[in-house]
Amino acid sequence: MTAEQTTKLKSLQRLAQTVGGGLLCGLGFGFVMSLASNGFVFGVQWLSTLRTSEIFDIFRLAGMPFSLGPLISLLIAAMLVLLVRRLFGIQRWHGPADSIHAAHRTDNELDVKAGFGSTLAAFISASGGASVGQYGPLVHFGATMGSFIRRNTGGLLTTDIFIGCGVAGAISAGFNAPIAGLVFAHEAVLRHFSMRAITPIAVASISAAWFSDQLFSRPVLFSVDTGDLDLATILPSAMVAGPLFGILAVLFMNAVRLSARFAAKSGWSPARLLFVAAGLTGVVGAVVPEVLGLGNGPIGLMLGDKFGVTYLGLLLVLKLSLTALCIGFGLFGGVFSPALFVGAAGGAIGAKILSLLGMASMSPALAICGMAAVGAAVIGAPVAGILIILELTMSYEFALAAMLSIVVSIMISNLLFGHSFFDRQLLDRGIDVSQGRGHIEMMEVGVEDVVEPAFARIEAGASAEEALALLVRAEATEGYIVDADGGFLGKVSLHALLPRMASSMASAVAESEPISIKHDASLLQAIEVASGFVGESIPVINRDTGEMLGIVTEADLFKLYLNLQTRISDLERT
Repeated sequence: MTAEQTTKLKSLQRLAQTVGGGLLCGLGFGFVMSLASNGFVFGVQWLSTLRTSEIFDIFRLAGMPFSLGPLISLLIAAMLVLLVRRLFGIQRWHGPADSIHAAHRTDNELDVKAGFGSTLAAFISASGGASVGQYGPLVHFGATMGSFIRRNTGGLLTTDIFIGCGVAGAISAGFNAPIAGLVFAHEAVLRHFSMRAITPIAVASISAAWFSDQLFSRPVLFSVDTGDLDLATILPSAMVAGPLFGILAVLFMNAVRLSARFAAKSGWSPARLLFVAAGLTGVVGAVVPEVLGLGNGPIGLMLGDKFGVTYLGLLLVLKLSLTALCIGFGLFGGVFSPALFVGAAGGAIGAKILSLLGMASMSPALAICGMAAVGAAVIGAPVAGILIILELTMSYEFALAAMLSIVVSIMISNLLFGHSFFDRQLLDRGIDVSQGRGHIEMMEVGVEDVVEPAFARIEAGASAEEALALLVRAEATEGYIVDADGGFLGKVSLHALLPRMASSMASAVAESEPISIKHDASLLQAIEVASGFVGESIPVINRDTGEMLGIVTEADLFKLYLNLQTRISDLERT
């Protein structure tokens, strides 16, 4: 066999491995995420029935039974969440923001233990009745599974493919929307299109929906009357309501952030925060049970126009407030389902008001528009939001109306808040994913990777003649004066030493505060420093101890930068 034939054979083998691995990955993740998503929902539903048992109807209020079930179940959930936090050693809960961050790094590492523990805590919280959702935890569960499998199977497929498969499978199984799952994975999490990734992610999304249908026979998530819809009537209303939905999304996201900020600054222990959230939510939920849990049932009633305008307003305010309280105080869960609830309530209120003004009934169209617009603004995925509505309703008219509300809402929320709730979470941690993978990588790669510890080292008491001789031997034009402990004292150059050959000390011509780089600087910070530098090398100094660790050159920095850009290009374009 010739060398050319051997090369072709190896190429075919790699192609077969990639295609086969991609298909197996997609099918595997589709199956796993169908089990996880449906198991999560059915488990929450079954456990939720326990708190509605009549045995908890101990008191009567205004002639109606007052159940202690929500309060008891939430207090139990708070204890279990606290136990999960301690068993898994979790300092903060992990969610979709961490998945997005992992997908924007070349190492793609996720904290597997914290990821699985966070998903378990979300299940416990939702089962107890906390006002949280399931999609965020399931999305991160899929991403965590991807990172775990990648870590234990080698480098056949990149981790972003595994992450994309898990994310797509979670959305597809949750909404029975495989197209939306595929788009969501690329639009909201990966944020790039790769020919290598599209096949396994598509297979994962399609197979997740298929397995869910075959194994669980789940009913339609939201039953919607898709009768005749007058676009000439609904489209102007959808566009006018768009800014209101955007403002509602901003209020929702800010409420969650403010609650978390208060909890962080309160000085309260995690246990105290959990029990306060559980207690308040349990008391409110005993009176208004619709605001507890995942909220899929009440959303369906809103779409069916089953609530009055006053009660809709109460549900909106309570859902927004309790979601902020639960998530901010540690009863962990997703924000997407509550955002759908808040949006549906806002849209249903708008439809009621227009009906009172004598206009044609906008239900359920405006409720669907609100649900889609607020949800898409919160997760930062307008195209996926449109496709979810299209696949849920199988109505082009509903999808078109929702699209109009979504794009207007997204524009408002982007101006007032940012790209998404998850991006804002990352910004609060000093991570700006909008700058792209290159920026993130340059912030995370340390300059110590290119520090050269060997340099022209000049003793503190050396003369100018001795320093010049040392530079000649080192074939360098710049040297560094350091003390016996390696502490930086100054930088000298060849052109400064030559006029001082006669008995002068090297320290007399040394530059005591040259341009330098701190030892823990990132590549991006080092390049910013080097942009104003002219010379042979830049000293790297530990600013805490004064020790000089070595030198870097502009060529070293640019080489590291180009290698980084090549890796990112391979990831995004292959």
